[in-house]
Amino acid sequence: MTPAQHQERSEPSAERTIALVDGSNVAHSSEGEKARLVNILLVADKMREDGFEPVIVADAALRHQIDDRAGYERLVDEGRLKQAPAGTDADYFILSFARELDAAVVSNDRFRDRIQHYPEVEERIIRYMIVADEVVLERRAKRRPD
Repeated sequence: MTPAQHQERSEPSAERTIALVDGSNVAHSSEGEKARLVNILLVADKMREDGFEPVIVADAALRHQIDDRAGYERLVDEGRLKQAPAGTDADYFILSFARELDAAVVSNDRFRDRIQHYPEVEERIIRYMIVADEVVLERRAKRRPD
């Protein structure tokens, strides 16, 4: 699966809820393997299928770890993947944009080092699994007030 195969599905839609995809977390979600670009593409496609507009945000270091560097660079050049500035943690940008845009966050990260400043992330997060190139999302019901 290449970035070009996903091009036709990446048109933004005004009605869709934004989902910030933690690109570094998603790329590294295959145990024992190098960071995979296809993981990012699969999750972005799944989010579109489920009615979200995915915005992929990744650490700058991912470009040196990814298995398909040319495909990764193409996504950056096309504006389909937003890269955090070198030397900074993408988590800050993901959580800040999620707050500003009232967006969901797709990640398996617990954000333990930032949860105190962004407590609402627990309500925004959508966890996922990728098995045999199929994506399953975990939908948690909103917590009820005590």
